[in-house]
Amino acid sequence: MRRTLYFLLGVLLVGLNGCTDKCKETRTFRQFTPRTFTVAQIRQGVQTEQPRTLVNPGKIYTKDGFLLINEIKEGIHVIDNRNPSAPKTVAFLRIPGNGDMAIRNNILYADSFMDLVAFDIRDPQNIRELNRVTDVFQNGQFDGGYWSLNAQQEIINDQKVEYVTQTVNTDCESSVNNGGCTNCFWATDMRGGIQNFNSATGSPAPSTNGTGGSMARFTLYDNYLYTVSQSEMQLFDIKTPSDPKKGNKINMGWGIETIFPYKDKLFIGAQSGMHIYDNSNPEKPVRMSTFEHARVCDPVVVHEDKAYVTLRSGSTCQGFTNQLDVVDVSNLYSPRLLKSYAMKNPHGLGIDFPNLFICEGAYGLKTFNASDAMKIDQLEHLEGFQAYDVIPLGKSLLLIGRDGFYQYDYSNPRKLKLLSKIPVQRPYPAS
Repeated sequence: MRRTLYFLLGVLLVGLNGCTDKCKETRTFRQFTPRTFTVAQIRQGVQTEQPRTLVNPGKIYTKDGFLLINEIKEGIHVIDNRNPSAPKTVAFLRIPGNGDMAIRNNILYADSFMDLVAFDIRDPQNIRELNRVTDVFQNGQFDGGYWSLNAQQEIINDQKVEYVTQTVNTDCESSVNNGGCTNCFWATDMRGGIQNFNSATGSPAPSTNGTGGSMARFTLYDNYLYTVSQSEMQLFDIKTPSDPKKGNKINMGWGIETIFPYKDKLFIGAQSGMHIYDNSNPEKPVRMSTFEHARVCDPVVVHEDKAYVTLRSGSTCQGFTNQLDVVDVSNLYSPRLLKSYAMKNPHGLGIDFPNLFICEGAYGLKTFNASDAMKIDQLEHLEGFQAYDVIPLGKSLLLIGRDGFYQYDYSNPRKLKLLSKIPVQRPYPAS
């Protein structure tokens, strides 16, 4: 009997070892490859090219019926969107190291790694560089990969980020204990964005500015362009729009992510909270208060005395919170939380009161009626795609995600109607 027991135990152990040997795991992760460019290469690489397909889209921007879609670190797709049901790509503006954009009159402002560049965009098929402010940005991040300027050697140290999917043999027990993934670098969103004044938000913006999404790192107000890095706000004087000049720089602390202007205030989204700045003197914004929260990512939009803040977790964002916070900002020196609503993984958002749109990352798009801050009602949940950021334009909604650009008619906010889609060349993992 004892021999039989030993024999059975031996067979069981062999079986378990066999299980370990046969375990396979599919991993999708980001691969970082160091690379170096000279400053001259970057500056000489700007040019207008023939239209190309979307591959890795970033933020979106619109003005006068034209749509701009950032191709992360590559440049900008220029699209004629005067017929939302049939958008037509007319050109690609190659800008090495581009992530952000804003438009005043017919002047496009865009970053190119270390420089701010001003373009004349009156002819979308023949965009011309007008001026640039050189060496004004020292470092940055795209899709989790870092770059930095070595001004002395006049080079950019960059990281090429690629999404890699592998199927590998692994230890079964180890896979379970580590959530099914060992040494994975999960896709995160550190792209930045743009949010400018527009009639939908009730902000007193000139009609000469364009409109962007909530993941803002560039914005316009009065005679200034405001840009935020992870720790600083850099101002540019654009009294002469074609010739921007470097202005004041404001230290804001670490973890800065987005900027949203509302009237003469600036709402800054950071990983540790929402900062409110008085911008009544546009040349010198002054911090008024901070609404603190758990360490997570948080874009913000504002309507009258309410701020809507989405908090999400992630490897870069850290934390474990996924929710919408509605904040009372009637007293800008003492913002207070009114109510939190559970979400799955909220990213960008847009407000065309009372319509509230929230991108849920891999979980799609949700629409809400925000008439009552204490009882925000979900109207519709669209799934089957990744939603990163939105721009509501009164009747049509512009949406960008890792798998493409979508355009909806939201005349009936309970049932959005798809008008058009521009797909990416290949899908990217949801974050």
